[in-house]
Amino acid sequence: MADIVTFGCRLNGFESEILKDRAAQAGLQDAVIFNTCAVTAEAERQARQAIRKLKRERPNARIIVTGCAAQVNGQRFADMPEVDRVLGNAAKLDAGLLAGGERLVVTDLHELTELAPHLVEGFEGRTRAFVQIQQGCDHGCTFCIIPKARGPSRPVALEDIVAQARKLVEAGYIEIVLTGVDIASWGALDQLIAKLLAAVPGIMRLRLSSLDPAEVSPGLIDLFKSEGRLMPHLHLSVQSGADPVLKRMARRHRQADLEAIRQALPDVALGADLIAGFPGETGPDHLTTLSLIGRLGLAHLHVFPYSARPGTPAANWQRLPGDVVKERAAQLRAAGESVRQRMMQGLAGGEVQVLTEEPGRGYSPHYLPVCYEGGRPGRLDTVRIDGVQSNSLRGHLVS
Repeated sequence: MADIVTFGCRLNGFESEILKDRAAQAGLQDAVIFNTCAVTAEAERQARQAIRKLKRERPNARIIVTGCAAQVNGQRFADMPEVDRVLGNAAKLDAGLLAGGERLVVTDLHELTELAPHLVEGFEGRTRAFVQIQQGCDHGCTFCIIPKARGPSRPVALEDIVAQARKLVEAGYIEIVLTGVDIASWGALDQLIAKLLAAVPGIMRLRLSSLDPAEVSPGLIDLFKSEGRLMPHLHLSVQSGADPVLKRMARRHRQADLEAIRQALPDVALGADLIAGFPGETGPDHLTTLSLIGRLGLAHLHVFPYSARPGTPAANWQRLPGDVVKERAAQLRAAGESVRQRMMQGLAGGEVQVLTEEPGRGYSPHYLPVCYEGGRPGRLDTVRIDGVQSNSLRGHLVS
């Protein structure tokens, strides 16, 4: 049986579940498949480090590298003496190619126009399930390598999304997460959500993965206000709060769009991906982003120090000093943590419905961790919040 080591996003996590099945079909024995991420140079470095460590611990294991880093830098992984095979993103879910012997299989993704649906029976060790609704990205952000790693945007048909969600609900999952590279590019996302919830009434909680702020439509806002099963948690691909930086990034939203989202959804927990120290980012630009965290109440932050990705326009631009980038990233994280703490303190004394992940721990609708005694994994429990301890809410079961 093959072991899977996953780096990166929720979509990679979803695909790793499929990889387990495909590896079994391929008859792989004593193999380790590294499903890599390419969003930053650090993500690639961590993958290479993990590969070397694994080979020292299991010298006889067959190592297969796949995922986004393998797609964009396949030869670099193929040159590693620890690695037996490298498969690009188009090949990794093909049991026949997994069973093959060719050392490097990386194909051009940009000619792909369709996305075959992958039905997953379940997610081992997880209490929430993921449903892929699309793959790839058509946007040309100047910092991002992902379109080259994932190819163009291809949607999953609505009937296949419904079939996957229904299968997972029948398996006992009560929270579904819609995932993809750029889920807003599926089409009318608000209509997809409404049709999915109507077709699968057994979905008790529906959550969205990261979303482009430019695609937060009036229809989607109305759904967040009216549909109780759509979790009040929205993670936005913000990247910067400063309009000059957003323009250089070739992002489609501006600061005013972010403020409009917050004004329309005052009770929704907002998160954001942020890049610290993008080329050309001035001190005032950074302060604008720093201020935006507090003004918008961005409680869930993923902060990335800018990482130049060869093959992107921004990789050729003059970079800021490393110590400046590091300090700005630290300030953004600290501001986000302050917002998060205030948000958690505001919940003290109230009750929340928690999806129990493991006995004594789960997540609230706003995607805040909650600790308590008891609870049944995979079930919804009502918890009264007594206070905040470290980075978690603390409470006790009331039902």
